[in-house]
Amino acid sequence: MRTLALLLALCLAPAALAAEPTIPVRVRILKGSRQGPPALDPRLADLAGQLGKTAYQRWEQVAEETRAMAFKRQADLALPGGETLQLVLEAAHEETVTIQVKVPARKTQSRITISKTQRIVHQVTDERGGEALFVSIRPWP
Repeated sequence: MRTLALLLALCLAPAALAAEPTIPVRVRILKGSRQGPPALDPRLADLAGQLGKTAYQRWEQVAEETRAMAFKRQADLALPGGETLQLVLEAAHEETVTIQVKVPARKTQSRITISKTQRIVHQVTDERGGEALFVSIRPWP
């Protein structure tokens, strides 16, 4: 009986160890400000069109990561000020992904569907002193 159980466990082990499918996602944390003269961090040049349409005139990139996101698995990213940004890959299709964006400390939650050719910029904190934090998400960077 023990031998049978051991053989069964060994046969199932490779399936359990198989890698989960993942999608690479580039995540950038941005700080937008209404204070001071207009300025754009050179690392954000690809977002200039989107950022220029907001009420914020100064933009700085404060963090960047590329994550291999697995379905239904939470990815935590630290925000300046000690809060946490939580991302969950909810669905993927040939050209799009749907990601849940949460900031638990602020009790905010959004679902965003993004295509391979898009970069989404989404505000994740309230404005304080003329500044707010945003997240830029791009699947398959």
